[in-house]
Amino acid sequence: MEMLPDHLAHEMNILFIGFNPGLQSEKEGHHYANPTNRFYTVLKEAGLTDRKLKPEEDHMLLQYGYGLTNIVDRPTRGAADLTGEDYAKGRERLHKKIAMYRPKVNCFVGKGVYQRFSGMKKVDWGFQPVNQIKGVRDFVAPSTSGLVRMSLDELTQIYSKLLK
Repeated sequence: MEMLPDHLAHEMNILFIGFNPGLQSEKEGHHYANPTNRFYTVLKEAGLTDRKLKPEEDHMLLQYGYGLTNIVDRPTRGAADLTGEDYAKGRERLHKKIAMYRPKVNCFVGKGVYQRFSGMKKVDWGFQPVNQIKGVRDFVAPSTSGLVRMSLDELTQIYSKLLK
């Protein structure tokens, strides 16, 4: 099975880390491809990109100094379908990617992604007091899934803190 490709470069400003590819993203071969996902809208509104990119332009995030990956490679209907084994393998793989590419900031797109990576239970939005990998700052942002009941304005306010 073809996996959704990561978009990675050495010393990115921000590496966005999601749970895993949704079925629509896997089918189309692009990150955050579900039309209900607000990822690209949030990046534009938060001032992280100068325009709203389309999912098929996901590779262009590298031009902004941003990368894309997931904690788990296996596509599912939702994160609830992931297993403990998926996360255990994913944590190890993600740790290696971060150590190799050394982004300035890991932005975990969803509190649960960071909780699964760090093992921490209580997590607040924004920059974390403890970083999981020396020299790389951890930032926790809400998932941009259409299932998340936060307003676009609330999402945008949190993501805009990545610029500080």
